[in-house]
Amino acid sequence: MSSPPPTESPPRLRLGILLSGTGRTLVNLSDRIAAGSLAAEIALVISDRPDVVGLHRAHALGHPTAVTREASATFDLLREHRVDLVCLAGYLRLLPIPEDFAGRVLNIHPSLLPKFGGRGMYGHHVHEAVLAAHERESGCTVHLCDDQYDHGTVLLQRRVPVLPGDDADKLAARVFAAECEAYPAAIAAWVSRVAG
Repeated sequence: MSSPPPTESPPRLRLGILLSGTGRTLVNLSDRIAAGSLAAEIALVISDRPDVVGLHRAHALGHPTAVTREASATFDLLREHRVDLVCLAGYLRLLPIPEDFAGRVLNIHPSLLPKFGGRGMYGHHVHEAVLAAHERESGCTVHLCDDQYDHGTVLLQRRVPVLPGDDADKLAARVFAAECEAYPAAIAAWVSRVAG
């Protein structure tokens, strides 16, 4: 009597990571995948800048990389690598999204959008603006991208308190810790939304 054929595991979600800087978010997602808590694989890492720490980190982690500043070339590469979901990870360029990728591009932003978003609002600029506005809380937002900066359907937000004595660095560290939990959770939420 022959044994039944082995069951094939479902194909893994193929992520395309776009970055412009240090690659901390890339490392977080890669670590989650390696630990088995994020069912995905990183198919390609693209930077719009040729010599950033994020590309070196991607190489060290064994991920394929590319450099381009052109949106059309970016999406051609993502198609070539059969990317299911694009994750912006500190990518600072406005990215016009073609029809076949509509609803398949996520961004994480270090504030509770719609507050403190838009052109020029990234990194320390955001945290300094939060402190200058005397906000009592901040956090991060993962959203579906459209053709505007920091705009589109919100999938998930995580809140963190603004504490007495905070400066931009202290607040940034607390927000990034929330981002490390939020992005994998938002990717899982996206998968459920698409499957649903």
